Amino acid sequence: MQVYADNAATTKMSDNAVQAMLNAIQFAYGNPSSLHSKGQEAKEVLDQSRETMAQYLCCEPREIFFTSGGSEGDNQALLSAAAKGKKNGKKHIVSTTIEHHAILHTLNRLEKQGFEVTLLKVGDNGTVSAEEVASALREDTCLVTIMYANNEIGSIMPVSEIAAVCRERGVLFHTDAVQAVGQLPLNIKELQIDMLTLSAHKFHGPKGIGILYCKKGVPLKKLIEGGAQERGKRAGTENLPAIAGMAAAFADAILHKEENVEKVSAFRDQIIDSLTKIPHTVLNGDRHQRLANNVHLCFEGIEGESLLLLLDKNGVCASSGSACTSGSLDPSHVLLAIGRPHEIAHGSLRLSLSTDNTQAEIEHIIKVVPKVVSYLRGMSPVWQDLQAGKMPHLI
Repeated sequence: MQVYADNAATTKMSDNAVQAMLNAIQFAYGNPSSLHSKGQEAKEVLDQSRETMAQYLCCEPREIFFTSGGSEGDNQALLSAAAKGKKNGKKHIVSTTIEHHAILHTLNRLEKQGFEVTLLKVGDNGTVSAEEVASALREDTCLVTIMYANNEIGSIMPVSEIAAVCRERGVLFHTDAVQAVGQLPLNIKELQIDMLTLSAHKFHGPKGIGILYCKKGVPLKKLIEGGAQERGKRAGTENLPAIAGMAAAFADAILHKEENVEKVSAFRDQIIDSLTKIPHTVLNGDRHQRLANNVHLCFEGIEGESLLLLLDKNGVCASSGSACTSGSLDPSHVLLAIGRPHEIAHGSLRLSLSTDNTQAEIEHIIKVVPKVVSYLRGMSPVWQDLQAGKMPHLI
């Protein structure tokens, strides 16, 4: 049996998304900017896809900008808000220590341009409060950017409350909501967010496509020059098949959110209840205020890389954290931010589920993980020293 449990990295495309892409490839192959009939057929698919995204986000179609994914959307949102702030003499930005690197690296870039960045520390549950955000705001704050849900440990931020604080103080608020689709509310009118980024491959759509929601009246800075597409804010011929596939996947995710969350959260809880019984194991992130599909654990005395390779050999595809940093030997910045020591952070496991998973697959995970952990500990000199009392257990 092979179990795919790395859906936070990417998801399998849904049948509806695949069919929407095929239809666009076969029949809407014209350039949406062309005036002839095939071009206008393509433009109709483009417009309908934008309207679908806007409908389920509860915003206006003209507030939807298609991007290549979450990283591009995050970059454009932050650079746009910074440009607006600089123009008004405001060069202070508030964020958190556990943001995706698309945010953190862009903030580093802005610091080199003279902006001051305040990174709020999170609690051991991986969240900050609206009150903490309010306390960090200054007269020269131009932007608050805080993710909706963490991509590694699944902790959920109180974005609606944070948005209310920002709105009251006249500060733009952006959230990276890449992990939220199909699991958390995404009604823009209720959340009152100024900018929001999504990536299709996180909700059973194609890779290489996403959106940036930008509230009407917030000026966007162009990252790509060369054409008038996306109302002049992103040049380049639109990736119509991917856009159509994303819209189909997004509709599925929103329409079936309640039933999907019920199924997946039951799987999540079953895994957590079982695997936390392994001695010297800790759950990362809040036990309840977490994404429905997220399980993130640290096992003392083992290395995460060995754990992942052996799990894969035993039919379980998982990860230790963000796929964007999988080549790094450094421990997760998220785990360090919530207080995990380096030696504990190195022994992490992230299992991220979907409705494609079955009860038999969950039982396979529960059976295999303890065996692999026990095997690795049996080979570990560090574990032998811990057990012999030569070193203190940290978990």
